[in-house]
Amino acid sequence: MVPPRNVVKIAVQMRDAIPQLIQLDQAKPLAAVLKEVCDAWSLPHSERYALQFADGHRRYITENNRTEIKNGSILCLSTAPDLEAERLLRGLQSESCEGRREALQHLVLLAPDMTFTREVISRDGLQRLGSIIEDGDDLGEVLALALRAFLELMEHGVVSWETLSIPFVRKVVCYVNMNLMDASVQPLALGLLESVTLSSPALGQLVKSEVPLDRLLVHLQVMNQQLQTKAMALLTALLQGASAAERKHMLDYLWQRNLRQFIYKHIIHSAAPLGDEMAHHLYVLQALTLGLLEPRMRTPLDPYSQEQREQLQALRQAAFEPEGESLGTGLSADRRRSLCAREFRKLGFSNSNPAQDLERVPPGLLALDNMLYFSRHAPSAYSRFVLENSSREDKHECPFARSSIQLTVLLCELLHVGEPCSETAQDFSPMFFGQDQSFHELFCVSIQLLNKTWKEMRATQEDFDKVTQVVREQLARTLALKPSSLELFRTKVNALTYGEVLRLRQTERLHQEGTLAPPILELREKLKPELMGLIRQQRLLRLCEGTLFRKISSRRRQDKLWFCCLSPNHKVLQYGDVEEGVGPPTPESLPEQLPVADIRALLTGKDCPHVREKGSGKQNKDVCELAFSVSYDHGEEEAYLNFVAPSKREFHLWTDGLSALLGSPMGSEQTRLDLEQLLTMETKLRLLELENVPIPEQPPPVPPPPTNFNFCYDCSIAEP
Repeated sequence: MVPPRNVVKIAVQMRDAIPQLIQLDQAKPLAAVLKEVCDAWSLPHSERYALQFADGHRRYITENNRTEIKNGSILCLSTAPDLEAERLLRGLQSESCEGRREALQHLVLLAPDMTFTREVISRDGLQRLGSIIEDGDDLGEVLALALRAFLELMEHGVVSWETLSIPFVRKVVCYVNMNLMDASVQPLALGLLESVTLSSPALGQLVKSEVPLDRLLVHLQVMNQQLQTKAMALLTALLQGASAAERKHMLDYLWQRNLRQFIYKHIIHSAAPLGDEMAHHLYVLQALTLGLLEPRMRTPLDPYSQEQREQLQALRQAAFEPEGESLGTGLSADRRRSLCAREFRKLGFSNSNPAQDLERVPPGLLALDNMLYFSRHAPSAYSRFVLENSSREDKHECPFARSSIQLTVLLCELLHVGEPCSETAQDFSPMFFGQDQSFHELFCVSIQLLNKTWKEMRATQEDFDKVTQVVREQLARTLALKPSSLELFRTKVNALTYGEVLRLRQTERLHQEGTLAPPILELREKLKPELMGLIRQQRLLRLCEGTLFRKISSRRRQDKLWFCCLSPNHKVLQYGDVEEGVGPPTPESLPEQLPVADIRALLTGKDCPHVREKGSGKQNKDVCELAFSVSYDHGEEEAYLNFVAPSKREFHLWTDGLSALLGSPMGSEQTRLDLEQLLTMETKLRLLELENVPIPEQPPPVPPPPTNFNFCYDCSIAEP
């Protein structure tokens, strides 16, 4: 007889006792279930006990999460969370250091559980931990455990970071600023200050005033990857919380103290692999530094500014006036103005008054800064560019100023200048930390590339937009390779000639496009079901392999990992938390299970509950694009399992696989690309024997029947 759906068969274990195998009725109150379990072991006062999951984080079973118990689950009987919280908090006041240490160790283990956290906080547990941290009697393991427990409890968002006292924050700052400190304490203290800075502007200002930048530089130079990462996290948090003027001052100071060189040599090119969190903080540092260019990018040239007029004249003089010679010698004012206007035209300005060209924003004054930098730091290349084009026919002349303005816009778009920092991106460019003035240096390489491409294309003024499109593709393709230095970027981008770009375009087009002849289209349609079955099989195999996902907390920090995979029989999703740096766990070790039969629907993007809760700001866009959820039956209510994919490809693979499990069509962009690739390959294989044979648009006509059928041979007539 099949048991009712709300009855699950589980095991309950207790220390020094024989485990019980019971049938748990989910409709029965949890207190009644506990009483039955305690009675079986002759334990009085069942209200003093609670059930926990035996694996994972040993979460307490409550009426809210009891539906997560599945057939075959193993639970353990333990002390009730309120009594356990009371016991551990008493242990914190123990006279013995060993007693406090053991209490803190248990507290750290149970702190990830929300039920336990609420009990601890309701009993002033945060204040007791704060007292241990503020007293600082033990600067070793006890302090490290207290900081870790405090961080875990605060991570749930039950208490706001803004409620922390100023003396407490100052004490944590002292731990960061101390020279002789336990290696396990300072990363935790830095992590706590980062959370404070991101969550409370007022306390963030206190941290900014109390933690010198030089102290963070000292932590960054310690060959301890965890300490480096947390120091970089606090540094980027302080930069993000600063005003534009303060940020510029801070970054200028950091560059003067050779932070860029240290990052390039000892972090990016370290023997140890770069962690995801450090990669994100380097991306933020790059974005904030490039963001300093935004005011210049948004400011048009002022025709009444004496300084800006002198800069334009310096640009003209560097190209057309040899040193020691002056344009005004022996010329009238009108003649001088006419000659200046003509030379500005030769420089490539569209108007005789160059100020009109630079009124466009973006790029505004940033384009002028780039042109001046090029003329001063590469004078020979600048003069060669201008004079070479001045000697060409007018229609074949590559306009320097117009090209510089458009190229500056293009670089700002490719490097996302002025855009808000993503909360999850790790897409930093190593060469950015390879030299000072990286944006202007990149412009110097790019403007020479544009001139080279112009000549390769034999372009005219009418081809200007086509040339900039090719240059954009050259730069984008090369930046995507993440060259480690500007010289390597120069080598790679110059090797990507116009002919090579055309070849790559043609190759991609051949991969993406198939012939449109009706017979081929008919063949492709016949092949589609078989190939879609192949893609479906691949997606399900990928789900069986499993993927590491990152949890995003209320402050959007991705510091915890969890793993999810599909069981080999495609009937259960198995998942659970894992530690960073540990390989993917085996499916048998994962504590949580979700039967596929219980899944109601697949949600993506803004429809996901964990995206709706975070709002719809610009900084949420990247998470929104990678978010998906599955809704499932949770007793009589609907619950959700929420995901944020590590990449767009993983997002497509998982949403396709889940759609296949639910019997829905796989409609992702990745499926379309995979199907197109498989169709192209299979079609070419089928048509190998017809190579160089033209395929007609229409099938050849069937000939009319013969006038008689006397050509049939009668086998019964014997030959003479």
